[in-house]
Amino acid sequence: MLEFPRWKYFVILLVLALSLLYALPNIFQSDYAVQVTGNRGAALDDALKARVTGYLDEAGVQPTSVAVENDSLLVRLLDAEAQTQAADALRTSLGENYTVALNLASNVPPWLDRLGAQPMVLGLDLQGGVHFVLQVDQQAALEKRLDAYVEDVRVTLRDNRIRYTAVDRRPDHSIVVTLASDADPARAREQLTKVMPTLSVEGQGTRLTVRVPEAELNQIAGSAIEQNITTLRNRVDQLGVAEPIIQRQGSDRIVVQLPGVQDTAAAKRMIGATATLEYRAVFDGNAADALATGRVPPEAKVYYRRDGSPVLLNKRVIVTGDQMVAATSAIDQNGQPAVSVTLNNVGGDRMFDFTSANVGKPMAVVYTERIPQVTIVNGEEVRSFRVKEEVISVANISGVFGKNFQTTGLEKAEADELAKLLRAGSLAAPMDFVEERIVGPSLGKENVERGVTAVLYAFLFTLVFFAVYYRMFGLITGIALLFNLLIVVAVMSRFGATMTLPGFAGLALSIGLSVDANVLINERIREELRAGVPPKAAIVTGYEKASGTILDANLTAIIAGIALYAFGTGPLKGFALTLMIGIFASMFTAITVSRAIVTLVYARRKKLKSLAI
Repeated sequence: MLEFPRWKYFVILLVLALSLLYALPNIFQSDYAVQVTGNRGAALDDALKARVTGYLDEAGVQPTSVAVENDSLLVRLLDAEAQTQAADALRTSLGENYTVALNLASNVPPWLDRLGAQPMVLGLDLQGGVHFVLQVDQQAALEKRLDAYVEDVRVTLRDNRIRYTAVDRRPDHSIVVTLASDADPARAREQLTKVMPTLSVEGQGTRLTVRVPEAELNQIAGSAIEQNITTLRNRVDQLGVAEPIIQRQGSDRIVVQLPGVQDTAAAKRMIGATATLEYRAVFDGNAADALATGRVPPEAKVYYRRDGSPVLLNKRVIVTGDQMVAATSAIDQNGQPAVSVTLNNVGGDRMFDFTSANVGKPMAVVYTERIPQVTIVNGEEVRSFRVKEEVISVANISGVFGKNFQTTGLEKAEADELAKLLRAGSLAAPMDFVEERIVGPSLGKENVERGVTAVLYAFLFTLVFFAVYYRMFGLITGIALLFNLLIVVAVMSRFGATMTLPGFAGLALSIGLSVDANVLINERIREELRAGVPPKAAIVTGYEKASGTILDANLTAIIAGIALYAFGTGPLKGFALTLMIGIFASMFTAITVSRAIVTLVYARRKKLKSLAI
């Protein structure tokens, strides 16, 4: 009568083994660390290790280890204070060729890491989060948009065969157009107003002035912040960060909080990067002669390849990174790293038109990157950007193509990172990190300790009560509750769910719901015994009749958890996620695990006269 299928025992043992495996990394505490990552192929070798060690000695910082780990140099330290001192010293000494970032270095053994076992991610209100404040260069956004207006003016006049001698941008954000003597000013004004209806076109004769209204300028500056926030959300999604906080602060700053981030160097590169691609036509002429004589054609600009040789490119851009809707890192037909690009309809049409008219002619791919710089002027920090442009590829157009093609000439790491950036979108304006910190390590440690203490006491009080009140069945319930905790920790660790302070509340509540389930089962068995049912039959009946009630009761809690997760934000999501995982675990342990243990204890007793319940 009191039986339990063997395959269910196998399932329970399998779940127990997997839970132990994926919960195990949580016993290994992370080290405070500073991560040094090379930019654009900067070397990570023994010479750099010696330099870093020397800089730390000069700053009076004693690291526990300095070693290259996972394509970066990791300096492990004893505490948060030493971490901050080391980061400040290395940022000043290493320069712009290296990214220096705060980190929490994992101590999980390599064999666990290979199995995908990682510690549970802690929220920003606990420990391991990073807080960035970024300054948005709104002036750069204005410059970028005004340059686009200048190019639109040139294209409009050229497409309508209206001759001009110059198109210049003035400091007051106006655009002055000087027409040829035989051009029709009225037709020029008509076409410019048609193409750019939000701008005003003034002037008489061969000199026209295109003005950008003040409201348009303010809108450009404001939308730059909003577009950057949207782009940052997309980039954070590429990092796989759970429950990030990205919000505007004041008129020109953005706050980014990334809970549970381990590799802050990767986060900084992804968040602040402004690298993108531009496709330009190669201009006929000798770049070396143009540099030597200073006679660069007005429609051309001198760029440099990676080997330092100059090349003349057309100022008019065929396609930019803004027009890319998909990008993936790939390998080309020659086995070299590449980025497979998909353009939007506008970009695809422009690329198709250009390649159709220029088969056999060269086209260049320009890699553009804005690098933040900080200089001291009169004792104050002045932040600026240095634009780095280099030609990564010049190749003849072998055939007509449009929306889909590949870009080569990149290193493997560059191709991977650029593909992520292009997928996430371009920033409307460059940004600079004005603040970076790990949020309250001492407060986080205290919160973790209190949360663990709360869950521990909840478990111990429940165990003692059940052991006294239900005796043997109380001990079995305690084992099931322990299994429940183990499953929750393992699931959250394996799938990268973030444990927040409200998550501890959800965990404690799930223990309470698990207690309710076991109470229903135990009380039902007691009722059957009082009705004169034999002990083994009482156990079977108790579990069967209580299971339906448990499922109904927990279903309502799951629905509430889904609603909280779907419509809530931040802490509510953390609470709901932990609660739902705990509910599923509690149903499994209360209905299945506890019954398996009870069957092991009582099934083989032939003459069972009473139960310790």
